[in-house]
This record gives sequence, C-alpha cells and structure tokens, in this order.
Amino acid sequence: MALLEELKGLGSNVDEGLERFMGNAALYERMLRKLPDMIKKTDVAGAFADGELKEAEERAHALKGATGNLSVTPLYEGYTKVVDLLRAGQPDEAKAVYDGMTSVQEQVIACIERGE
Repeated sequence: MALLEELKGLGSNVDEGLERFMGNAALYERMLRKLPDMIKKTDVAGAFADGELKEAEERAHALKGATGNLSVTPLYEGYTKVVDLLRAGQPDEAKAVYDGMTSVQEQVIACIERGE
C-alpha cells in the first residue's frame, strides 16, 4: 500500500480511484503500473516539438482519459487544461501548461515505477 499512500501525497484521489475499481486495490495498482509506459509512448512533448498540434491534442486527450480513470488528479487536471487550450487555439499557453506539469508527471511516474 506504500504506492497508494505516496500517490495520495502527490495529489491523486486514491479513494476515488479505488471506488472506480470497486475497492479492488490489486486491480487498481495493476492498472496504475501501466500508466508510466502509456505516458512515455504517447509522447505529448514530441508532438509539441514537431509542431503537430492536432496530434498533441489527441495524445493529451488520451492521457486525460487514462489519468482521469485512475484518479491521478494532478495529471488529469493538467491534461484537461492542455486539451482545452489546444481546442481554443492557444498552443503556446497549452505548451506552457504541459511544461509546467512535467515535474509532477515525472514524480508520479517514478512513484509508480518504484511502488511496492
């Protein structure tokens, strides 16, 4: 349970996530462990760097859904803002929000990857 406690400390709503998984902590943790790989493979930063704003929006939207379903609140809120700003035609602001959330995203990834 150290993983879930650490995620709580990073701002995740673990209780809500557990509810979504009907209280099955093992299943919830198993799904959480898939998140770091998804984030790395989805590569929102790469889409921004390539100027592929539609692709950045689609990738951010996918991660918004995944982080929302897992109640990883700080990432969900960040990706929600990124998607909203891209849809509003504000790519510079969206990139700034994304850049601002990478630190917490790295902390969440590290937490999950080392979680017990």
